[in-house]
Amino acid sequence: MHQITRQDRPSPTSAPSDDRSTPPAAPCTMVIFGASGDLTKRKLLPALYNLRKAGLLSDQFAVVGAARSPITDDEFRRNAKEDLVGCDEGHSDPAVVDWLVLRLHYMPLDAADPSSYGKLAERITAVDKDHGTGGNVLYYLATAPDLFAETVRQLGDAGLTAEEGERWRRVVVEKPFGHDLESARTLNRDLLAVLDETQLYRIDHYLGKETVQNILAFRFGNGIFEPIWNRRYIDHVQITAAEKVGVEGRGGYYDSSGALRDMVPNHLFQLITLTAMEPPISFQANAVRDEQSKILNAIQPFGGEDVLRRTVRGQYGAGIVNGQKQRAYRSEDKVPPDSNTETFVALELYIDNWRWADVPFYLRTGKMLPKRETEVMIQFKRAPFVLFRDTPVETLAPNQLVIHIQPDEGISLSFSAKVPGPQVRLGDVNMRFDYSDYFGEAANTGYERLLYDAMLGDATLFQRADMVETGWCVLQPILDVWKALPPRRFPNYPAGTWGPPEAEELMSRSGREWRNGD
Repeated sequence: MHQITRQDRPSPTSAPSDDRSTPPAAPCTMVIFGASGDLTKRKLLPALYNLRKAGLLSDQFAVVGAARSPITDDEFRRNAKEDLVGCDEGHSDPAVVDWLVLRLHYMPLDAADPSSYGKLAERITAVDKDHGTGGNVLYYLATAPDLFAETVRQLGDAGLTAEEGERWRRVVVEKPFGHDLESARTLNRDLLAVLDETQLYRIDHYLGKETVQNILAFRFGNGIFEPIWNRRYIDHVQITAAEKVGVEGRGGYYDSSGALRDMVPNHLFQLITLTAMEPPISFQANAVRDEQSKILNAIQPFGGEDVLRRTVRGQYGAGIVNGQKQRAYRSEDKVPPDSNTETFVALELYIDNWRWADVPFYLRTGKMLPKRETEVMIQFKRAPFVLFRDTPVETLAPNQLVIHIQPDEGISLSFSAKVPGPQVRLGDVNMRFDYSDYFGEAANTGYERLLYDAMLGDATLFQRADMVETGWCVLQPILDVWKALPPRRFPNYPAGTWGPPEAEELMSRSGREWRNGD
């Protein structure tokens, strides 16, 4: 297969890497609950650094870190500076690091202790006075999920979520948003008893990736694709989120979650909705989310037989990844030796609307697979063969459009072309666009755009309450059947392979096959 690279064509005349005309976010104090945790260290603080470097953080900005750890402001700042110096691929800007570190504050806080919130209120007032943040506060719940509702209730009781005049108060909630339909409904009810939906931002870092955001621009901004984006021309859609790693020391959490809960109702359903939705009337948050919600509501419900026929679950055993021996999931730390938690899921879904009737959507996600790859693949229907019946051409390859999300962001399109020579022979050609080629490398944790939007009050890339509950409605029958019928044989795929044989059978019975990367 010939790949057309950037060297095969002229360089673009302009490749903007940083739009300085984009206004900075409004002044605010960002309160991070769970500030001593890994998420703050690896993602949130580096994202704030990148936003400041891009000129997208207001000069009137500050952070209040809150956690159980009994450390001081100076210790928090010293630890943060060590982490920030190592970000930006080891080439951090000392001036930007110092600017951010000077705006970091910390206070020990017990999320279940009402007296802690009175002290937090005093700290927010003092920080607001020192940094001129205008009384605006963005609360980020980087805590265990069982603390989400309690923390918001305590904030409400302390008057810390009240909005007055132009002053806003918003809350960002990390996934998982519930572990089944009932818990998601309960969490929504508890949060919305304190907050208005406009104050609540349910975050999914996948939506911060440029290529995910580009799905809408690609579909609706190019006249050559939207007319064929339907059941008349598309054979099926594959969405894969493959990981080479195992549970990485998170065995205790992962064993209570599993691949279905961990990835499907958030990451993969978001990709489905953006791929399948109708054009919204505008890019306003609710206009986009209305169309996403319609897709989730249109997913064909699973009956008991459907679960047995159109879902696959797997668990990795010992194997080899990148030449290194890997132990089985049941041998991971904090994982029971008889665990039935799935580390791999494959689903066949159908969307019951006019555009997508009878077009299967295949979802696949798993750990300890051969490569790290997240992508959306659109496979078009084959062209009629009649023209080629008297030529050496034996089969016509279907065209595939692949939206690469990670690790390398880009878009590729495969098609057939005649091989030079006297005979009619076809060769496969792959045209690929990589973001890094055209727009340069940009430091990105996946959280920059989402934090910036939350500060602006733009909820387009955040899930709404109805979307969360509808997603769990789709998955609840699967959870119920899997709970009633434990897996017959776990582990059922070696580490370093593409999952259990049943995943291949899910595709092969309709004459299709998984795309396993370039």
